[in-house]
Amino acid sequence: MAKENEDWTKPVERKGRLTVVLALATLISAFGSSFQYGYNVAVVNSPSVFMKQFYNTTYMGRYSRPMEDNFLTLLWSLSVSMYPLGGFFGSLMVAPLVNKLGRKGTLLFNNIFSIVPAVMMGVSEIAKSYEIIIVARVIVGICAGLSSNVVPMYLGELSPKNLRGALGVVPQLFITVGILSAQVLGIRNILGNSTGWPLMLGLTGVPAVIELLLLPFFPESPRYMLIQKGDEKTAKAALQRLRGWEDVEEELEEMRLEEQSERAEGRLSVFSLLSQRSLRWQLVSIIIMNMGQQLSGVNAIYYYADSIYASAGVKENDIQYVTVGTGAVNVFMTIAAVFVVEASGRRLLLLCGFGICCAACVVLTVALNFQKTVTWMPYISIACVIIYVIGHAIGPSPIPYVVTTEMFRQSARPAAFMVAGSVHWLSNFTVGLIFPFLEAGLGSYSFIIFSVICLVTLVYIWLVVPETKSKTFLEISQMFAKRNKVEIKLGDGDLPLKETKESLEGDRQVTSF
Repeated sequence: MAKENEDWTKPVERKGRLTVVLALATLISAFGSSFQYGYNVAVVNSPSVFMKQFYNTTYMGRYSRPMEDNFLTLLWSLSVSMYPLGGFFGSLMVAPLVNKLGRKGTLLFNNIFSIVPAVMMGVSEIAKSYEIIIVARVIVGICAGLSSNVVPMYLGELSPKNLRGALGVVPQLFITVGILSAQVLGIRNILGNSTGWPLMLGLTGVPAVIELLLLPFFPESPRYMLIQKGDEKTAKAALQRLRGWEDVEEELEEMRLEEQSERAEGRLSVFSLLSQRSLRWQLVSIIIMNMGQQLSGVNAIYYYADSIYASAGVKENDIQYVTVGTGAVNVFMTIAAVFVVEASGRRLLLLCGFGICCAACVVLTVALNFQKTVTWMPYISIACVIIYVIGHAIGPSPIPYVVTTEMFRQSARPAAFMVAGSVHWLSNFTVGLIFPFLEAGLGSYSFIIFSVICLVTLVYIWLVVPETKSKTFLEISQMFAKRNKVEIKLGDGDLPLKETKESLEGDRQVTSF
C-alpha cells in the first residue's frame, strides 16, 4: 500500500494534450450553449427602436389608441430584465439536473429552453403578440442560467489539469463571440431593421440544434461517471478517448482518491454546502468574485458607450460600427486570456483585471465631468471604455467560472455552481434594475461606486484567493484547509484523506442535513 501511495505522489511527467475529441467537445458545447448566453444579452439592443414600434402598433391594433409612454417603458424594461431573472431560475436548476442527468445530459436537455423560445420570438410579429417575446425572454434566460454554469463544469471535468484554465476560459470566449455576432447582425443594413428583427431573435435556436445533433457523440464527464455513478468502465473509456492514449490509470487513481475522500460526505445540497466548515472560504470567495464580476459596472459601461461615442463626435449612424469594434476588442482579449491563463495563473489575471477596471472607472468619472469644457476629453472617455473592456475580458469575465470549478470537489461542485450562478444572475438583474436610477441621481459619479466595488474585490482576491493552476482538485482543497481551520492530508491507510475529529463530526452533522 505504501508503494502505491509513493507511486501516486510522484510528479506526473506526461502532460495532457488537446486531442481532437477534447477540442471538438469543447467547441460544440461552448458554441451550442455559451454562445447563446452572449447572443441573447446583446440581441435586443440594436433593434430596440423597431421592437418598440411593434409593441405600439400591436397595442393600437387591439385597443385603437396609442400606448402610453410609461407602459411602453415598463414593457421594454420587462423584455430586457426578464432575461437575467430567467438566468437566476436556470441557476437554481443546476444542481438537481447535473446530478440526475449528468453534465452532457443537462446540456442536451437545456436545448429545449433555447429552441422553444427561438420559435416563439421568431413568430411573435406574425402572432401580433409582444407578450410572447417577454415570456420567451424568461425561457431563454433559463437556458443561459443553466449553460453559464454547466459548460464550465463539464469542460473543467473533461480537461487534464494543465489545460483546465485555458479550456475553462473558452465558454467566456464564446459568450463574447455571441455578443459580437448579435452586434454585427444588428447593423441596420443586415437584420437590425423593421423587417429583420424577428429573424434575428429567432436565430438563437440554430446553435442549440447543432449541439443537439453533435454533442451525443462525445463522452460524458469521466469524473461524474466514476465518482457519482460508480461506473469505472465507462469513465475509463471516456478518458481514453479524451486523452488519446490507453494508459489512464494515474488519472483514474486520482479520481478514486477523491471518491474515497468524499464517501463520508455524500452528495452535498446547497444547505449542507453553506454549513460545511471545510468549504467556508471557497464559498465566500466564489460569492465575492461573482458579485464583483457583475457589480463592477460592465453593463453600465456598455449602457453609457453609445452616448460617450456620440459626445466624441462619432456620427449617429456610425456608432453601431464602433460598438462592433468594442465587441471585437472583447473577443480578442478573451482569446488572449485563453493562451495566457496557464502561464500567468488565475490570480494574476483577476488582480490585473479588477485593477484595470477600477482605474478606468475613476478616470472615466473625471473625463465625463470635463467632457463639455475640455475639447480632447471625449477621446479619453472612449479610451477608458476600451481599456475597461480589455481589463474585464482578461480577468473578471472568464476566471470566476474557472476558479469555481477548481475550488470544489465532485460532491460539492453542483451546489457550488448553483450558489455562484444565482449570485451572478441576481447581481446582473440588480444592476439592470438600479443603474437607470443611479445614473439619473448621480450621473457620471455612479462609476465611482463601481470603482470601489472593483477595489474591494481586488483586495479580497489579494488576501484570500490562492493560485490554483496545474493543481489537482484534492491539492486545492488542502490549500484551503488551513484557512478553514480543518486538517486535510493524504494518509497511509485506505482512506487517503484524513480530517480533524472536529471537522469529521461537522461532516457527519452536515450529511444528515
